[in-house]
Amino acid sequence: MDNLLHHNRFQYCTTRLKYRQGKELKAVKVYTVANESKHILVFGVPKINLQNELKQKLRKFGAIKHVRIVTADLLNKGFEIESFTEVFWVCFERVFDARKCKRYMDAKSFYGGILHISYAAEYETIEELREKLELRRTEVDYRVRANAAQYKYMKTGESNVVQ
Repeated sequence: MDNLLHHNRFQYCTTRLKYRQGKELKAVKVYTVANESKHILVFGVPKINLQNELKQKLRKFGAIKHVRIVTADLLNKGFEIESFTEVFWVCFERVFDARKCKRYMDAKSFYGGILHISYAAEYETIEELREKLELRRTEVDYRVRANAAQYKYMKTGESNVVQ
């Protein structure tokens, strides 16, 4: 049960200063590369056979490998799930697509239920984890090179630079 606690929904932060609050209340949570995943769990889907509708909605964010109902598995592990709702395990082709889905679909209404979307890194294989870390490494390398080039341009673009 302890390994499922990261799927619990956080309360919204109400103690932030007004100028930092923004238009919508947010739950503050930090994700590392290891936490993010192309696998997500979608909680709060009403139990009225909405798998096809959910697939259609999620395809807007990117290519999907599979969508499976995992409500019974989570209940067997002792995880509390809201009555009359189902939990879906969705695997996207790319981490970026899952990230976009989580950002735009979390805490949104879907057929009368409020969705809660969380990353499900526990469903990743070793190969997927290796691929994810390698992708992150290339993204960071690209940003470092881009920032270095920009810094070099800014530094040499000044008129009083001694060479």
